[in-house]
Amino acid sequence: MKTLVASILPLAVAALLGSAAFAEEATPANGAAPAHHEEGATPHYPLKEPKEEEWSFAGPFGHYDKAQLQRGLKVYTEVCSACHSMNLVPFRMLDELGYNEAQVKAFAANYEVQDGPNAAGEMFTRKAVPSDHFPAPFANAEAAAASNNGAAPPDFSLIAKAREVERGFPRFVFDIFTQYQENGPDYIHALLTGYEEPPAGFQVPQGGHYNPYFHAAAVLAMPKPLSDGQVTYDDGAPQTVDQYSKDVSSFLMWAAEPHLEERKRTGFMVMIFLAIFTVLIYLTKRSVYANKEH
Repeated sequence: MKTLVASILPLAVAALLGSAAFAEEATPANGAAPAHHEEGATPHYPLKEPKEEEWSFAGPFGHYDKAQLQRGLKVYTEVCSACHSMNLVPFRMLDELGYNEAQVKAFAANYEVQDGPNAAGEMFTRKAVPSDHFPAPFANAEAAAASNNGAAPPDFSLIAKAREVERGFPRFVFDIFTQYQENGPDYIHALLTGYEEPPAGFQVPQGGHYNPYFHAAAVLAMPKPLSDGQVTYDDGAPQTVDQYSKDVSSFLMWAAEPHLEERKRTGFMVMIFLAIFTVLIYLTKRSVYANKEH
C-alpha cells in the first residue's frame, strides 16, 4: 500500500503543477491574449475561457432555483425568442418551474401555432395549448438566416448541453471528482457578457461583433442581446446584464436537462446501495473463508 501511494503521489503533484501552469497561461494579466494567440500564431478558440460561475444546480446535491428559472423564462420570451426557437420544449413542462395549470394555459395562449389541415384541406393558425411546443420565430432555416446576417440562430432546446468549452488536462481529471458539469451554462453566461471592443489592429467584418468567448471564432453575427434594465423583474432581482445572463443560462440548462434533480437523487441512492452492497460482500467473504486455511 505504501508503495502504491508513493508511486501515485509524484503524479498527483505533477498534475497540480501542470494545472497551475495552464491556468497562469490561460488567464494572463490585464486580460491580454495568451502567448499562443499572439500575432502570427494559430489562434485557439475561444480566445478567453469562461469563468466558473456558482450555480444552484451544481454538485451532487444541486437543484434548480425555480425563481431563477422563472426569471430566465422571462428573459428568453422577451429577448431571445425573437431569434431563437425551442422546438423540443412543450409548454406543459413549465409546471416544473412552479406555475399552476391555469398559468401554463394562459402563457401558452400568448402564442399562435399552425395546425391542420381542416375539413377543407387548409392549414390554419390557432392559440397554443400546453401540449404544443414553443413556436419558432421563423418559418424555416433559410428565413432565419436571411434575417440574421446570413447565420441562422441555433435552436435553444439543448444549447446548454451542446455548447461547452473543453477543459484540457489535468482539469478534466479533477472534474470527475468535483462533478463539474456546468461548462454549458458557464459558456452561455460568458458569451452573453463577453462583448467588448476588439484589440488594436483587429478588423471586425461588416455585420460581425467581437466576442473573445465565442467558441468558433473571435467574431459572431449576433449583436449584444442584453443591456441593463432591458427586462423588468417583479421579485426585486438585479436588472443587470450579468443577472439576466445567469438567469437565462439556468433556464436553458433546465430546458436541456429538466430531470437533473431526479437524476442526481437516483445517483446518490445508487452510490449508497453500492456502498452497502460492498460491505455485505466483504462480510460474506470473511464469513465464508473464516475457517479456511490460507
